[in-house]
Amino acid sequence: ALEAVAAGAPGARIHLGSLEPTVVTDEFVARLAKLNVCPHFHLSMQSGCDTVLQRMRRKYDTARYYENVCLLRTWFPGCAVTTDMIVAFPGETEDEFAQSLAFIRKCGFAEMHIFPYSRRPGTPADKMPGQHGNAVKEARSRAAIAVAEEMSHAYREALVASVQSVLFESVEDGLFTGHAPNYVKVYVPGEGLHNQVRRVRITGLYKDGLTGSLEP
Repeated sequence: ALEAVAAGAPGARIHLGSLEPTVVTDEFVARLAKLNVCPHFHLSMQSGCDTVLQRMRRKYDTARYYENVCLLRTWFPGCAVTTDMIVAFPGETEDEFAQSLAFIRKCGFAEMHIFPYSRRPGTPADKMPGQHGNAVKEARSRAAIAVAEEMSHAYREALVASVQSVLFESVEDGLFTGHAPNYVKVYVPGEGLHNQVRRVRITGLYKDGLTGSLEP
């Protein structure tokens, strides 16, 4: 279906939603690389520790997950890989949490969404021992967010001096804003840019994204 959409709209930007690690294979990525897919992949993770993933009943482990990250970067050099992570899952020890932090650093995500585990009645996890209190959840969330922000800064910093094709969408603080193909937000001074795709030379980091100047 995706290949049919790409064939029918060769000039469109195709931005994928969340991917499960189990669907990312050599064949899958090789076929994606032939399409006009944006180089931004949200690869669902939940935890960077194998024992926690087992308790979560995930069908992949960190080795498989990291292979997928490397596979995407091989076929889409410089792509943004983003993910989500749940901290303080029932029974998660300090060592398991440390393993998760080390793993996300290894992956070098462009952006992460960090969530403290929230109990939901009727789920298997709700009945698991080792439920954590708010203090642990908040401390681990802060620690994970700090690492995520470091990685986001590093990813965006590596884009300085590059030229990005930006689709402009709105105005914030007097600057036009839009997204590069890797879904990084870009801010530039200008007028009448709404819904235009323009080449932008990136000059620095700004707020949650990048700033730059329009190319002639």
